[in-house]
Amino acid sequence: MLKKRIIPKFLIRNGRLVKMRRFHDDQREAGNPVSTAKVYDSYGVDELIFVDVDATNEGRVVTGNIIERVAEEVFVPLTVGGGVTTLEQIESLLKSGADKVSINTAAIEDPDFITRAASRFGDQCIVVSIDYQADEVGRKTVRGRGGTTQTGHDPVEFALRMQDLHAGEILMTSIDRDGMMNGYDLEMIAALSDKLDIPLIASSGAGSLDDCIQALDAGASAITISSMFIFTDHSPIKVRTYLSTNGVNVRSQKGSRS
Repeated sequence: MLKKRIIPKFLIRNGRLVKMRRFHDDQREAGNPVSTAKVYDSYGVDELIFVDVDATNEGRVVTGNIIERVAEEVFVPLTVGGGVTTLEQIESLLKSGADKVSINTAAIEDPDFITRAASRFGDQCIVVSIDYQADEVGRKTVRGRGGTTQTGHDPVEFALRMQDLHAGEILMTSIDRDGMMNGYDLEMIAALSDKLDIPLIASSGAGSLDDCIQALDAGASAITISSMFIFTDHSPIKVRTYLSTNGVNVRSQKGSRS
């Protein structure tokens, strides 16, 4: 059985770590991404995810120099996203130190790009990031361009299509729960995990240790955590210990430098 993963998620704006609620509300600065990554690395997290929140709407790709600096300091797998639309950009990010590349808007606007990327770099390098939100009648739909555009796609159907196009993992992010620390979308996790054959990373909602175990019990292969690590005294060590104590199959506590 594959071990469940704990993944801090970094949102980058102008070279700084930031955190918002529901993608756009109440921005708070949360420190230096390189020094924070080093701390999490010492705690023995399984991976790190970096997302440049402005790259897509500014028509550029995530800045590679931050990734290079992080890759020099930490030794856990790095997933990097933000504005990725070409194979050349993926190649550049991988050369900068990324292990996987997260693709969001390009997967919506050019779905076959996922197949081309997987064919060239391998399925294991390609993570499709799906942001979704409930509309005025409660129907959950996929949104693109940093949550600013409505697509009409059903999140489960879209995730399954991305799997068919050879995505290696699905990163599922609830805009409504982003930064709210009120629990993951367990209904969505359960619905997707029953259908997907590739790993599902659940994002948005961690506010307590119990939230983490509920998401993994619902079927997530991994959970991302941001606000809970930044704004509470819960650390990756606490999360891992709690999960292990409660029977979740997680990697033993060990920093990458140990």
